[in-house]
Amino acid sequence: MPVVVVATFTVKPESVDTVREACKKAIAAVHDEPGCELYSLHEGDKTFVFVEQWADADALTTHSTAPGVTTLFGEIGEHLDGAPDIKMLTPVVAGDPAKGQLRP
Repeated sequence: MPVVVVATFTVKPESVDTVREACKKAIAAVHDEPGCELYSLHEGDKTFVFVEQWADADALTTHSTAPGVTTLFGEIGEHLDGAPDIKMLTPVVAGDPAKGQLRP
């Protein structure tokens, strides 16, 4: 069963550009990880949000210690304004699948 993750973090105002670039660099590495079905970055007012979908819990577990994400948090840790908010979710299938679910 797929696992959806929404990871939100707020950054210090002077660090927005630095964090954006570090996140963009991490995306290519994460996209190559086994089981990565979606890993997309969104930004608004000193806040960055990753919306992710992993094939299963094992893929997510592997991701949590993979170089892409460990390097990312090593680079941005000092630039965060508080702890990241990471939610792991299970998709609820409803409505038009083309508009209501991440998995193709």
